[in-house]
Amino acid sequence: MRRPTRDEPGPGQESVWDYPRPPAVEPVHERVVVRLGGGVIADTTDAVRVLETSHPPVYYLPMADLDLRPANGSSMCEFKGRARYFDVVGGEVVASRAGWNYPNPEPGYESLRDRVAIYPSAMDSCEVGGEVVQAQEGDFYGGWITSKVVGPFKGAPGTLGW
Repeated sequence: MRRPTRDEPGPGQESVWDYPRPPAVEPVHERVVVRLGGGVIADTTDAVRVLETSHPPVYYLPMADLDLRPANGSSMCEFKGRARYFDVVGGEVVASRAGWNYPNPEPGYESLRDRVAIYPSAMDSCEVGGEVVQAQEGDFYGGWITSKVVGPFKGAPGTLGW
């Protein structure tokens, strides 16, 4: 399958096609707020994001800031290592397998050890710098789409071969 044409970023934007492979981890300097169950479940300026070619950024928040319950299953990332999953709790709402982390990350990804990524589609809302994010279609990668990133984005049906 042929890769689609890269969207040209405008001023203040970045293209996911300029992200590296293997992925990079970088600190987030904006405030990140996550809501679930009608309330704020995370509000931090201590997040990082993982940037990988063709994927919207995945945001990782301090695990200590969230109410997490271990969930069944695991998965493997060729770069970051084995992931474990969590149910994310907000008030009376439990979002099943809505978070994951790498308890023993591969070298270069140590900063993810005590952080959890959250699927934005499973939350009431997620914000970066006051902007409500759009969940990446397909949910496989858990990407957070803001007006600062352009695609096209891998993850939707029919994009696996990119």
